[in-house]
Amino acid sequence: MYSTRDALKIAEEQGFDLVEISPNADPPVCKVMDYKKFLYEQKKRDKVIKAKATKVVIKEIRFGPQTDDHDYDFKKKHAEKFLKEGAKLKAFVFFKGRSIIFKEQGQILLLRLAQDLEEFGKVEQMPQLEGKRMTMFIAPKK
Repeated sequence: MYSTRDALKIAEEQGFDLVEISPNADPPVCKVMDYKKFLYEQKKRDKVIKAKATKVVIKEIRFGPQTDDHDYDFKKKHAEKFLKEGAKLKAFVFFKGRSIIFKEQGQILLLRLAQDLEEFGKVEQMPQLEGKRMTMFIAPKK
């Protein structure tokens, strides 16, 4: 165990920096090291960890409460493609004006979509009404 002066002197003689590791300990713990090299290696480690982290992509599909079959099939094909690519899907029904009275139709539409996409993904969140939007999340199957 060295005093602060002695530790600084040793670090200076070796051409390194004195870095305080845990200041709350009694006595404080310090380490003699090249601080710039330490920062460089830490940035490098963080970069590798960030590269390995999976990035979650969320794709959205918007429906009206009275979407007809052709439009539904067209959007369903896009939803299949998104799920096959590994992206999460946020399907929502947007109610304009007085169309909020058709919220049952919107829920039926979203549940039908979930049933049609069952082999590509699983429902993460059941349809929920938030203001004038009814949203549902579908996660891709691994």
